[in-house]
Amino acid sequence: MMIKKPTILVTNDDGVTAPGIKALVEAVKPFGNVVVVAPDKPQSGQGHALTLEHPVRLKAVNIFEGVEAYKCTGTPVDCVKLAKAVVLENRTADLCVSGINHGSNASVNILYSGTMSAAMEASLEGIPSIGFSLLDFAMDADFNPCVPFVQKLVKEILENGMGKANLFNVNFPKLPLAEIKGMKICRQSKGNWKEDYLIQQDPMGRNVYWLKGEFINFDTGEDTDIWALENGYVSIVPSQHDLTDYQSMEGLQHFETGKLNEIC
Repeated sequence: MMIKKPTILVTNDDGVTAPGIKALVEAVKPFGNVVVVAPDKPQSGQGHALTLEHPVRLKAVNIFEGVEAYKCTGTPVDCVKLAKAVVLENRTADLCVSGINHGSNASVNILYSGTMSAAMEASLEGIPSIGFSLLDFAMDADFNPCVPFVQKLVKEILENGMGKANLFNVNFPKLPLAEIKGMKICRQSKGNWKEDYLIQQDPMGRNVYWLKGEFINFDTGEDTDIWALENGYVSIVPSQHDLTDYQSMEGLQHFETGKLNEIC
């Protein structure tokens, strides 16, 4: 009896030719039939954006040896939607992996990340999903230390599932493999960006603005993703789509009201 291989959807936000997605494809190839649908150009910071006002194109590419792959003119979320509705029309993805991103998606960065939004979109469709990121923005970043951890997680999830979770945000410290202490299940650290703009002028003398900033961690807890990364661990944050602040619901009943007969 032939055992059906799982189908693994691979996507990212750095573009289909980025070194990170190449490393991810090679890492997961031993575990199933890999299908790649990724943006045709970098789409970092797109969050959960969709393309609505113009058509999106999808084209088969021969980039990864022996792997079915497509480049998409849309956002990372567009890629996942097209993968499910068009590329995998008569197939079911057993797992979606996104990345490996060039740069951190720990803490509040998950809200801006195209990498994590692609994984989140897949998990919204019921597909177990993981977003992978390396704390190195360089295009020549070394992804080799990430591979054993990617493979361990993918193997475990395909064999045993993700428990009650359906989405992992995984970040790798920028360290040699021998210096990585292991993996830790964490919560998302509380932090934010202190932002500023570099102001320059275009050839016509008009101002243009370049966003820059510094990440500020407000959280001293030793159970957070930032702590894990700063202390040599791979961080795994089980994430979700529900943005309800349940702790704040209690005590807000005074905002509830019946029908208003007049505007106060």
